[in-house]
Amino acid sequence: MNTDSPTLKRSLSLKYIVFFGLSFMAPTTLFATYGVAVHSTNGMISTAYGVALLVMLFTAYSYAQLVKAFPTAGAAYTFTQKSLSPHIGFLVGWSILLDYVFSPMISSLFLGIAMKAYFPSIPMYFWIIIFILTITVVNILGITVAAKFNTVILFLQFGTFALFTVFSIKGLLNGQGAGTLFSILPFIDSNSNMPDIMSIVPVLCFSFLGFDAVTTLSEEAKDPKRTIPRAIYLITIIGGALYIVGSYFLQIVWPDYQSFNNPESAYMEIAMYVGGNFLISYMLAEGTMSCFASAIASGSSASRILYAMGRERVLPVKIFGYLSPKYHTPVFNILIIGAIAFSSLFLSLTFAVSLINFGALLTFTFVNLSVIAHFFFQKKQRSIMGTIRYLIIPLIGASLTGLFFVKLDIHSLILGGVWLALGFLYLLNLTNMFRQPPPELVFEEAK
Repeated sequence: MNTDSPTLKRSLSLKYIVFFGLSFMAPTTLFATYGVAVHSTNGMISTAYGVALLVMLFTAYSYAQLVKAFPTAGAAYTFTQKSLSPHIGFLVGWSILLDYVFSPMISSLFLGIAMKAYFPSIPMYFWIIIFILTITVVNILGITVAAKFNTVILFLQFGTFALFTVFSIKGLLNGQGAGTLFSILPFIDSNSNMPDIMSIVPVLCFSFLGFDAVTTLSEEAKDPKRTIPRAIYLITIIGGALYIVGSYFLQIVWPDYQSFNNPESAYMEIAMYVGGNFLISYMLAEGTMSCFASAIASGSSASRILYAMGRERVLPVKIFGYLSPKYHTPVFNILIIGAIAFSSLFLSLTFAVSLINFGALLTFTFVNLSVIAHFFFQKKQRSIMGTIRYLIIPLIGASLTGLFFVKLDIHSLILGGVWLALGFLYLLNLTNMFRQPPPELVFEEAK
């Protein structure tokens, strides 16, 4: 190995990794999705988020275990490749690319739609182009710059939660909504049932995407075997707490969730009710900035997965395995992600979300199975505690995510299946019809 070649730099502390994951998660998306979600659960939205948090904690546990064994930039791709098989690893990496590659495109659409609504005389494509160019430049400049940029925006999101909570408490104490700070309504409703809750949980699980993204930063984290697992748990728990508390106040300040003029913009009606124009203005401004944070985080993660696949020559190494000598970032990959984000100019939001749903749950299922394969079978950790930690817990996680995977809507399954089939065909070509294995990952310690 050429010791003078550029490498990923270990520059991220626990704080910035947690902020990075929460930025990817964009927790204020709770407000944008609240109206539709509360209808789907017949009012028990906080319970649904609690169930989603429980499901995600099982998978977060599996990510935390595997990142200790494989602290490299490949994340789920590396985990399954080394634990199950190189072929499965390739297909899982191919699937998870759906999440990361299309996330900036979704953020572009959100921002373009919002800006078009407020500046109708300016075409939407203008905002989308400016947006994509900005996030691309930030990611090229380096992970530290991106992390600090996202940290500022993340605290604006925390401000949204804080302001909304303060206004909600003030309104409740003045007799608005339920007229009380404590209510079981968001958790238990006689008109709802478990099938209603379980039907929305797969969608809510995607609100937690972010804890898995930080595993792609393993080669840029200080002491990754200790830092990344801690970050995974913190991101999942903090995000879950924000979702549960936020949805709780959203519902008790407006108990009649069926009375919204438009469920897709229900949070705007609630914000006006409890905080007036000031709260609405702040939430709209912050929502625009959170699009930047989420797109930067997801684009950064996608570029590093492509880098891991290029470095081991699964993808052309001259392009995907290239690092900028100046910025120590995978510049070509970042440019490719930006180019794909331009598809937001002509693709629909439904199309992109369908692909993300498929890739996330498929990946989560195989990551849980990878813990069993690596620790329980390969490492033979079969004591009582080993059986609990490396068989029972990940098996529960795999069962839950697998169940939600088969319950995806038909559009997600069809579109995701087509993408997976394309990956399988590429794998056949790469391995000469399985006559040879895919290239193996070479573990590199970043300097």
